[in-house]
Amino acid sequence: MQYTVGEIATAIGLKAVGNTSLIITALAEPGSANDGDLALAGNPKYAEDLSKGAARAAFLWDDADWQGMGLEAAILSGRPRFSMSRLTGLMDPGQGYPSGIHPSAIVDETAEIGDDVSIGPGAVIAAGARIGAGSVIGPMAYVGWNASLGANAYLREHASIGAYVRIGDRFIAQPGARIGGDGFSYVTPEKSNVESARESLGGENETEGQAWARIASLGAVLIGDDVEVGSNATIDSGTIRPTRIGDRTKIDSLVHIGHNCVLGTDGLICGMVGLAGSVTIGDFVVLAGKVGVADNLSIGDRAVCGGASVILSSVRPGKVMLGYPATEMKSQIDSYKALRRLPRYISDIAALKKAVFKSGGSD
Repeated sequence: MQYTVGEIATAIGLKAVGNTSLIITALAEPGSANDGDLALAGNPKYAEDLSKGAARAAFLWDDADWQGMGLEAAILSGRPRFSMSRLTGLMDPGQGYPSGIHPSAIVDETAEIGDDVSIGPGAVIAAGARIGAGSVIGPMAYVGWNASLGANAYLREHASIGAYVRIGDRFIAQPGARIGGDGFSYVTPEKSNVESARESLGGENETEGQAWARIASLGAVLIGDDVEVGSNATIDSGTIRPTRIGDRTKIDSLVHIGHNCVLGTDGLICGMVGLAGSVTIGDFVVLAGKVGVADNLSIGDRAVCGGASVILSSVRPGKVMLGYPATEMKSQIDSYKALRRLPRYISDIAALKKAVFKSGGSD
């Protein structure tokens, strides 16, 4: 794979300067870039390392003095970080999966396979499944009974799509993603110790132990367009209605989304987030790493929950939350500051008591 500097700039809608006929075969960090690499220095602090490498061309910010950096050519961007999305997409060589249907793949005769679909070694396409045109089904991936994938889906190796799951166009599942497992839904014949604990808010539990009965998951999962699910993330099927993921939502690795959850559009759900059952998430919500959300809560549009926050009550739109239990970030930071001052306050109070009461010893 190789392009000229000019071809790259045209493909991603940016301006190229200098010798635009230079051939580029790879992207590289500034300090390790060689002849034929495009050095990535979209931030001035990275450009300082250009002298350590041997790049002749670089990807820079709009008004960068590329000639002063000793370069022969440059591609300039007003928002380099955003332009990186197009640039890296253009230069991505893919995973090397073979085109067509591999002889070892198992494709049920009732499955509907669109045009230009690739199905890798050991993949299984179950009865009644539908695969949209241009899709790539990686090695050992699974698409279940009557499940459907839209056009240009991309399942990496060992991704799994359960029965009746419906997914829109341009879906991406990273290795080991699991869509459509049964929800973690169990009930006892009489009031359980969990129900009693909730009612008493932690009072002594005298409820008799009981066996758990399983509630089947009949609702499957419904996913919109342009959604991505990370490695080893899991999205459980709904109990009666489907679990829903809105258009353009991005779900990181090791995320768990419980049964009956509803996620809006354009969400960013970072690694190790856990959503209990029946959580509702609005549009443009960001949940940072390790956020936990208790069941049956709602998080409003544009809310941001900071890393490792534990959400125990619903969050209004636009709020920025942090902590355990999560409160508004400013309040949480004020609390942290006060906690750090606590030893000094205790020392001051002890000194004050000693002065007032003329005590010779410590209390």
